[in-house]
Amino acid sequence: MATLTATSMLAGCTTKSTAAPGAAPAANATAAAGKVKVEKKNYQFDTAANMFAYAEFELSGEPLAESLGLDLDLLDAGKVDSPTKFDYAAGIESYEYSEEAMYEVLEKSGMGIHLVNGPINKKRANSGDPRVALAQRYMELAEATGNKPEDIFQNMFPTAIEYASGDPHYIKQVDISKFADGENGRYIPKYQVDFDSLRWDRSKMNKTLTPAALGGTYLKQALWLGDFMGGVHTVDKDEELEGTSPDQDKDPNIRLGVSSKDGLQGVFLTEGVWNKLAFMNDKLFLSSKDGKLGAKPTAAYNPANGLVYLPHEVTVEENGDAAFPDVKDLKITDKRSLLRDQWMMMWASSEFYGTTDQRPANPNKNPAFLALFDGKPFPSAPKENLDADPKNDVESDDPYTLNRNLLMTLFANMEAMHWNKAEKTLVQENAGDLNGQGTHVDTFDTGYAMESLRLFVRAVDGLPLGYASGEAAKGLETAEGKRAKEMIAAQADFIVNKLLDSKDGLVANGYTIGKGVDTGAKTLQAQLGAIRGLTAAFLATDDAKYRDAARALFDKTEKAFWDEQATAYRTAIGQDNKYEYDPYLAGAISAVQRLGMLNLVNTDSDKVKYDSLELSHLTDLYTRYFRNVINGPTLEEGMQTSEFWDTGDYYLDKGKNNGNTDNDTVPQIQVAHGQYGVAPVLVPVTITKQ
Repeated sequence: MATLTATSMLAGCTTKSTAAPGAAPAANATAAAGKVKVEKKNYQFDTAANMFAYAEFELSGEPLAESLGLDLDLLDAGKVDSPTKFDYAAGIESYEYSEEAMYEVLEKSGMGIHLVNGPINKKRANSGDPRVALAQRYMELAEATGNKPEDIFQNMFPTAIEYASGDPHYIKQVDISKFADGENGRYIPKYQVDFDSLRWDRSKMNKTLTPAALGGTYLKQALWLGDFMGGVHTVDKDEELEGTSPDQDKDPNIRLGVSSKDGLQGVFLTEGVWNKLAFMNDKLFLSSKDGKLGAKPTAAYNPANGLVYLPHEVTVEENGDAAFPDVKDLKITDKRSLLRDQWMMMWASSEFYGTTDQRPANPNKNPAFLALFDGKPFPSAPKENLDADPKNDVESDDPYTLNRNLLMTLFANMEAMHWNKAEKTLVQENAGDLNGQGTHVDTFDTGYAMESLRLFVRAVDGLPLGYASGEAAKGLETAEGKRAKEMIAAQADFIVNKLLDSKDGLVANGYTIGKGVDTGAKTLQAQLGAIRGLTAAFLATDDAKYRDAARALFDKTEKAFWDEQATAYRTAIGQDNKYEYDPYLAGAISAVQRLGMLNLVNTDSDKVKYDSLELSHLTDLYTRYFRNVINGPTLEEGMQTSEFWDTGDYYLDKGKNNGNTDNDTVPQIQVAHGQYGVAPVLVPVTITKQ
């Protein structure tokens, strides 16, 4: 045991399909095949953009399908387009693409600093070997979720912090040799349990840290661990149980997590988040007073006493250890505060706040989460840090305290550095001092900042988050929550009064204070951001005027941008043949389509009804667009580069393993686009009508 290292560990669980071998899902092919080209522009992996898109894909996956009435037990990756095309596209493809891409970055690729060198793990190791400390920690986490050491994946590369971008091609042959028998003549390939053959080229990684990239991976971690750890399960039958008491896991037949498999991934994700928070808290905040990194965020932070904030870009110099890379030095290469960085991190931090919340005043706490943070396996917060007064806080590196300090500092800076008090709007950047506020408003980022502020309100007021972030509940009505709601409402009014064009019903791409609206061709991305923001304003304030505005803009957007011939959206007014897509746009489309079905859809009480907001139309559009743009018309096309077994591809003991055994338009990882294949991620594409 003394020599066991974190990357030589163990083997994991699998899911088996029940479809007949060789079944060919012809219905999975898009109707637009032959009408358009969906060509990949490049294979550069943008961490922030991908994790953002896959967060929206997750929310537009199983949770969306279930909210519309689907029994999730009916979903099977091997039964294509069942029970309906929409259910399969959402519940299997969108959802599983999202999960696999997260693991690709956080556990397989090597896209960052190794978790062995995370601050919490180093502290745990003390003067000993941090590799041994992490190995022992993983075994403790396995026990807490009802797993054995041999249930842990082999040759993981868990990350503490993730880099901004990289090349997702694999650097050696993917090991598709048989690990174990499956069903119906299929087998489980080695790479599903041993990640050694799934590394990316470290020499092609952009070894910089941006809050958007770190926030994007943090967001994925927070959403999935919140889902995985929201209940408990029995050891003997692996049966999910509702959390009823923080002490449930003291029963030897009850362990943390909704299942043994999901619980194991949930605690691994939580361990990663904990170390990420500690790293950011120790190293990534910049003080405007001395221009140095290492300033401390606190819940009592006051920007008037000197800014403490996350700068846009910090470059990493590694220590030279190829197997377990660590930071040797950090250098600030862009000290600006960008709104996108801040809202991405705030969204993630708000989600995790809901999981770690131990405040006695909050009546909506989930007992399963309390069991997770009761000292074993993760520490609880000091009681001084759980009251409403941040001035009596004590220093602690528990997950709740670290995240609370981060979240409250982010909110204070959102107002101090990005909120223009005169115009009542958020601006895109700040140079890094109290007089450094810029003058440009970006519609897309402003809309998403409103959604992040809405989730901040739910976090500090103790309302459900994660998949339940749209549910009504009685909150704590904190002072911070009230101020954030005021900002959301004022920002929504700015969109309606300053950005919305009364002539065509669309919003401008942005606004420059002192000059007016941007005059360039209106983009799809701007419309989507505004719809996201206006819907957030409705959900936060319950004021129907914001829903009305979002519904009208939704209808105008579809009429102006949807191209039926291309089965895709134009990306700017005036573009009628060639459209440019990146993961940010793909994520925003997924989000707004979901909002259409859940929040903006025609109801009996709506005086104005839109054909574009009929549920049957929305689900049909979702499916056709997803198959054409995300999956692509052919194996060589589409934004999704490849897929695992989770979305239907399988490996056969006998017969032809042709790299696409489910006969859809997304290839298996080992044959996709490159000498050794490419990871299942999103890349930018150009869509051209033929």
